[in-house]
Amino acid sequence: MTESQTPRALCASADVVVLGAGPTGLVLANLLLAAGIDCVVLERASRSRLRTRARAGFLAPNTVRILDRHGLSDGLHRHGSRHGTCEFRTPEGRFRIDYGALGPGEQHHVYPQQNLVTDLLEHYLDRGGRIRFDTEALTVLDADGSRPTVTTREPDGRPARWTARYVAGCDGRYGAARRSLPADAVRHHHDHGVTWLGLLAQAPPSLDAVGYAVHDRGFAGHMARTADVTRYYLQWRRGVAADAWPEQRIWDELDLRMGAAEHGPLRRGAFLERGLFDLTCDVVEPLRHGSLLLAGDAASLLPPAAAKGANLAVLEAEILAGALTDALTRGDTAGLDGYSDRCLTHIWRAQEFTGWMTRLLHATPEPADGAGSFFHAGLQRSRIASLRTSRIQQEWFAEHYLVV
Repeated sequence: MTESQTPRALCASADVVVLGAGPTGLVLANLLLAAGIDCVVLERASRSRLRTRARAGFLAPNTVRILDRHGLSDGLHRHGSRHGTCEFRTPEGRFRIDYGALGPGEQHHVYPQQNLVTDLLEHYLDRGGRIRFDTEALTVLDADGSRPTVTTREPDGRPARWTARYVAGCDGRYGAARRSLPADAVRHHHDHGVTWLGLLAQAPPSLDAVGYAVHDRGFAGHMARTADVTRYYLQWRRGVAADAWPEQRIWDELDLRMGAAEHGPLRRGAFLERGLFDLTCDVVEPLRHGSLLLAGDAASLLPPAAAKGANLAVLEAEILAGALTDALTRGDTAGLDGYSDRCLTHIWRAQEFTGWMTRLLHATPEPADGAGSFFHAGLQRSRIASLRTSRIQQEWFAEHYLVV
């Protein structure tokens, strides 16, 4: 049954209602469907928007193993590429870390998230999965009972209600799942004090590596997406609009910070997308509140510095799918009881390494100390020097860069 064939009833039900059709929700829905669990996905975006929404593109080895295990990886193996090298550019010169040959000896797969989402969506629909596009989940009611309800706004504006045994909140930081948390839910929040301008350029990659440039004017980053599209990041003054600078000025600034005069100019092209990212992070504890369970960005948010977010999302989706399947098919709730603690172990490890990466790439001042910027710059130089010269530090970097 496709989304166009789904009855437009004002009241409907499923054993599991999945909020959000990003990687978390679609991996979860595919696994539940394969296990014979009645589920439906509610997604506020249109189908066309979902298939073109550009996000992360680095898939960790364990993420690929999960997708392989469940028959969801054909597209990434056909069209993705492997990647295992970082290049750091600093005022003292540049150096490379072949992390694919260190630590666990594995590499990332580069595969744009919108392509992965398209694959997961087609796989789900081809197998008869139910999904409602242009449907906004408003709130989750009675999560502490045995039949929670999700109130929604239908594509034509009508209100609707979905009842379920369980609700999986995979709808991000500002979705209905988070808005519906009880007052005693704990929200941890930290602001690194850094903003990035994210750019998607219609331009071939300029490096055969992930590029991290540390400069007195701020960080710049280069991440290949495809043979013709490259993701760039530019440290940006918070409060300045994303469109404040013309393309020529942005390219000139990227050239400057990435040392184009010494290492060669960047390949330029039109910017397909601009967006601002405040490097903030948060974690919700616990991840289960009765029949409402959080996963993906609804459970925790990480800055993009270490490419952990999408990989955590896929891992959490697999863990949650197994727990829900056990509960609904065998009455075994042990997996659900341990879901929060199990996922939070991975979440806090990812938060720690992402924080380390953020401090490595940015010299942020201490607001209460006028000399704080010099102190942080000194720490940053020391971290980079250790990463450049210490094999032990490089092995540590490789392991934590890859593992979720």
